[in-house]
Amino acid sequence: MSGPVSIREVAALAGVSVGTVSNVLNKPELVSLETRRRVDSAIKDLGFVRNESARQLRAGRSRVIGLVVLDVANPFFTDVARGVEDEASASGLSVILCNSDDQTTKEARYLELLEEHRVQGVLITPVASGDERLTRLQERGTPVVLIDSASPTGRQCSVAVDDVLGGDIALSHLMDAGHERLAFAGGPLSIRQVADRWQGALRAFRRMRGTETGLHRIEIPALNIHAGQYAGKAVAQLPERQRPTAVFCANDLIAIGLLQELTRHAIRVPDDVAIVGYDDIEFAAAASVPLSSVRQPRRELGRTGASLLLDESRSGNDHKHRQVMFQPELEIRESSQMLSQSKGILEVLNTGGRPALTS
Repeated sequence: MSGPVSIREVAALAGVSVGTVSNVLNKPELVSLETRRRVDSAIKDLGFVRNESARQLRAGRSRVIGLVVLDVANPFFTDVARGVEDEASASGLSVILCNSDDQTTKEARYLELLEEHRVQGVLITPVASGDERLTRLQERGTPVVLIDSASPTGRQCSVAVDDVLGGDIALSHLMDAGHERLAFAGGPLSIRQVADRWQGALRAFRRMRGTETGLHRIEIPALNIHAGQYAGKAVAQLPERQRPTAVFCANDLIAIGLLQELTRHAIRVPDDVAIVGYDDIEFAAAASVPLSSVRQPRRELGRTGASLLLDESRSGNDHKHRQVMFQPELEIRESSQMLSQSKGILEVLNTGGRPALTS
């Protein structure tokens, strides 16, 4: 079996120098149209595939960016990744997608791998905030942008959604609808997004009730459908007079699992228990009872994060870190439309998803 076709073979068949073939591959504007056609024809005839690893070694930087997310199985991150890919592809770059599974050790291994591959930069939803590893990665020359997470120090660019406001919007909607017994299903609170959504719910409850006492939190170990089913069992086991009449879920996967389990126990949604989710993934509207959900501009998060990363990669020391914060908005569907259609405070809080940019 013969080995891979070399650039010298392409040059010989096209009747040009090795340098000319290199220019056609890397700087085609320097080569005449007729010569480019001869080289392209030789490449096609011989089946030549460029050695990208060798090119990266010479250039010192690859044409790849890394994306590290908490859970690639979550459709929210799938949509974010699509946005990253859109922006990267428009700049002739590829994306390596890494799944940390919300584990710091796994995240650390991926960061090492991406640095070894000399990626142009790393987009990451970090497991923990304020991670010094990210700062050290930057200091060694790899740009880092936080995605779906605000930068606590301002030492990185970041793109996020105001999850405190999102939690406030969700619980305000349920309270405006007349619900008295309310619960929040989400966890663990070590995940920044979950903690912020819980704080937002508490803020709304405190503003409308004058106390934080009375908002029940259903502690669950993850942000998936199985955890939502666990929350559903916890709700179903409560006596009817103690059961919450409305549950705000930290994401849509939890809300879908909750809906499934309540249905299995013949608890009607929204007649017996109203549900509001978070993220507004595609499956939310397609659920057996279409779910109300706090919408995030998922694809735009990815596009904006990738744009900031590419700007930092190209600008070098002239780059100035920016923090982009998007505003969430509530999509009201059947799962929470029982008691009242009044929007009340939503008209004040819901600003339509427009980004606010600060330096």
